[in-house]
Amino acid sequence: MNALVTRSWSALRQWLPRRASWPRRLALPHWSQAPLLDRWLLSELIGPLLFGIAAFTAVSLSVGVVFELVRRVAEAGLPLLAAVQVLMLRLPGFLVLAFPMATLMATLLAYSRLSGSSELTALRSVGVSTRRMVLPALALALAMSLLTFVFNDVIVPRSNLAATDTLERALGKAISNEKGNNILYSRFGRVKQQAGESVKVLTHIFYARQFRQGVMKDVTLLDFSRDGQRQMLLAQEGRWNEKEAMWEFNNGRIVNIDEKLGTTTSARFDRYLYPLSRDPIEVAKLPTDPSVMTVGQARRAERLLNEAGNRKEARRLRVRIQEKFAFPAICLVFGLIGSSIGVRPHSRTSRSQGFGISVLLIFGYYLMSFIFSSLGITAALSPFWAAWLPVFIGLAGGGWLLRRASR
Repeated sequence: MNALVTRSWSALRQWLPRRASWPRRLALPHWSQAPLLDRWLLSELIGPLLFGIAAFTAVSLSVGVVFELVRRVAEAGLPLLAAVQVLMLRLPGFLVLAFPMATLMATLLAYSRLSGSSELTALRSVGVSTRRMVLPALALALAMSLLTFVFNDVIVPRSNLAATDTLERALGKAISNEKGNNILYSRFGRVKQQAGESVKVLTHIFYARQFRQGVMKDVTLLDFSRDGQRQMLLAQEGRWNEKEAMWEFNNGRIVNIDEKLGTTTSARFDRYLYPLSRDPIEVAKLPTDPSVMTVGQARRAERLLNEAGNRKEARRLRVRIQEKFAFPAICLVFGLIGSSIGVRPHSRTSRSQGFGISVLLIFGYYLMSFIFSSLGITAALSPFWAAWLPVFIGLAGGGWLLRRASR
């Protein structure tokens, strides 16, 4: 055992300055030893981390994009150059998925190799605690969490949107950043009742079959903002008039119903200005997929959905916003779990075994995340807990594994 300790630390001493003798180095304060230990352990982690990023990205990209692009090239005549552009634009989204998985695999493989070759045993013999050994892994995991958040909020939404536009242009479909179908907008406001009190009720319902280049097609507008009065507006087109700060409707009919008198009046118009906010356009522009929205865009969309009275979609978006913050923390969870498993005495895991263990842990974690996310969307859990409970459970599990490995 003494010979093994001597060989393990001989390799580690190569990191020391040449002028420092070994006995003197042991006498130095702990803070001066930390950078050496951290650099050594981080150097052991970087290789498996890069391997994991490459492996998981290649697998997920092949399953998620490459097969579909090959089919479109063969069957739909997608140009090869466009397919390559779409592949490159989709790459950041799959890199984000690979970062947590690669962090788990890197910590598991690196610490298992060091434990299997008794190098961690050598560290323990000179008083280095297990918790101190995993600190570099946690620091790397924290850095990967920050990198994941930046990718997920800044790069991925733009690249995914650009990939969709590139693919549809190449397939010959009409593209417009301002388009949508079946636009529905509800507005709530306060209406004064006959008794004199003011209550918050549904005041407007705006519906359009299509939205193209700033123009609403086949519009129906219901107005309930006056007590005892109902108004319905039908128009072929509607657009926001910036100068008048009102909606301009063309070629339509307006119908007024007086509930008190029981009378109905109707009139046709060629052009009609209506005082309503431009929020229907903002709702029409909302992306349906949160993956193409930044956190700021998602918060704005959630506010508009709330104002429109679409509580279910607003709640779903609140869960997705919390998940945009919780997802990067998976790197920290996996870093803690992987290093805690690998740091156990005499642990030895090959790359194939590490890949298999990582896949099982990842599948279990994402299954748990999916269950909690569904509970959040159905209002069984608050959006915060739906997104963060898997993270807290994972950190608790990793802490328990670390305590077991420290005994």
